[in-house]
Amino acid sequence: MTKETGKLYVVATPIGNLADITFRAVETLKSVNLIAAEDTRHVKMLLQHYGISNKVIALHQHNEDKAAVEIVEKLRSGLSIALVSDAGTPLISDPGMPVVKAVHEANLTVVPIVGACALIAGLSAAGVAITPFTFEGFVPRTSSARKTFFSERAAISTTWVFYESCHRILDCLHDMAAVLPAERSIVIARELTKLHETIVKLPLAEMLVLVETDANMQRGEFVVIVEGAEKIDVSENVITADQERILKLLLTECSVKKAVDLTVEITGGKKKPIYQAALTFNNR
Repeated sequence: MTKETGKLYVVATPIGNLADITFRAVETLKSVNLIAAEDTRHVKMLLQHYGISNKVIALHQHNEDKAAVEIVEKLRSGLSIALVSDAGTPLISDPGMPVVKAVHEANLTVVPIVGACALIAGLSAAGVAITPFTFEGFVPRTSSARKTFFSERAAISTTWVFYESCHRILDCLHDMAAVLPAERSIVIARELTKLHETIVKLPLAEMLVLVETDANMQRGEFVVIVEGAEKIDVSENVITADQERILKLLLTECSVKKAVDLTVEITGGKKKPIYQAALTFNNR
């Protein structure tokens, strides 16, 4: 008889408020043989709160490659293991990817136990378009790298989201203001689900002033949501070949204004691109 293998449960835990854990997550943490945690001391406080006494092992960014091998061996031996991070859903800017990848490569079972995620919580309350959106994780730590990062995304028309720490949020906004338009809508969601939860939506220039002048806005953990750039309809600046032919003929006999008005009347085209084209042709 073939021995049954264990399963890896990827368990979301609260991002602040301890009540934000599912019944299924609690039952899973109680039933597994081991809990692999980013910070064993941190998770033990959660486990104690819910009366869970299962063994906890460390799994963090410095040991996860080695731990992945050991976890696969334990799963093959029939043990079931829960993977948790310090807060929220594992692997979302948290350790765990090598483990989940190794478990899949070993043809073993990975089971997601859904729950809290700061990224999704922030987006749900942001009041900006979120279909689609791009999640960027944590932005670079240095000013020059951040400015490059923001420049590369300045023209993206979809919403993009990143995490930032209290130590860098102000410098981050300064770098963003150096690259993005002052009127670009920014949402800061800080300390989500905690006592001092704050969600603010403002133009970038006003957000920078707020964070500079309010010390509380420089504390906690941050989800920053950046509304996408306004889409530019290229077709609005292009005239058809027929409109161009008529415009050029009229410009040989009429003023720019008259030629533009007649071209619009004859072709039904938009005045702005036809006028811009007239200025270009007239200056050649």
